[in-house]
Amino acid sequence: MDADEKRKQLAAALNRVAHGDRRALRLVYDMTSAKLFGVCLRILNDRSEAEDVLQEVYLTVWNKAAAFDEARASPITWLVAIARNRAIDRARSRAPSRRSEPIEAAADVADPGASAFESLASAQEHERLKLCLDEIEEHQALAIRAAFMGGFTYEELAERSGVPLGTMKSWIRRGLAKLRECLER
Repeated sequence: MDADEKRKQLAAALNRVAHGDRRALRLVYDMTSAKLFGVCLRILNDRSEAEDVLQEVYLTVWNKAAAFDEARASPITWLVAIARNRAIDRARSRAPSRRSEPIEAAADVADPGASAFESLASAQEHERLKLCLDEIEEHQALAIRAAFMGGFTYEELAERSGVPLGTMKSWIRRGLAKLRECLER
C-alpha cells in the first residue's frame, strides 16, 4: 500500500471514529501507535510516561475526531500534533515547581547557557551549514534536512518522494559528501 492510499485509509478511519466507530479507532491505533509513541517518547524520555500520554492521545482522538479536517492537515500530521501537544503538556506538568528564592541567591547561580562567544560561533556555523545546503542539489538538501532535522527515516523519505529506498540513501550519502566538502573549504 503506498503512502497516498495509507493517508486516505487513515482519513476515512478518522471520519468513522467521529461517528463512534470503535473498530475504526482500533484501525487508527494500529496504523499510528508506533509513530505517535515515538513522538511521545522523544519528548518525555520516559517509557511509562509516554505510554500514559499515548492513551490520552487516543482518548482525545475518540472525543475530537469530528474536528479533523483533511483540507487543513493530513491525518498523521493532525495526530502527531495531538501527541506532541499532550507530551509537552505532560513534560511541563512534571517539571519541578519554581520556588521563590531571595534575589541575593542569584549571584551563586551559574548560567548554563552558552557564552556570547559560543553563541556567535554557533550562529556562524549554522549560517555556513545553511549556505552549503543551498549549494547542493535541491532534492539532496531537502532529504538531508528532513532526515537530520525533521527526524524522518530513510524509508519514510523514500516513500514520501516516491523513489526506491536505495535511491534515497544515495541522495543523502552524496549530499552529505558534498556538504562535508563545502564545509571543509
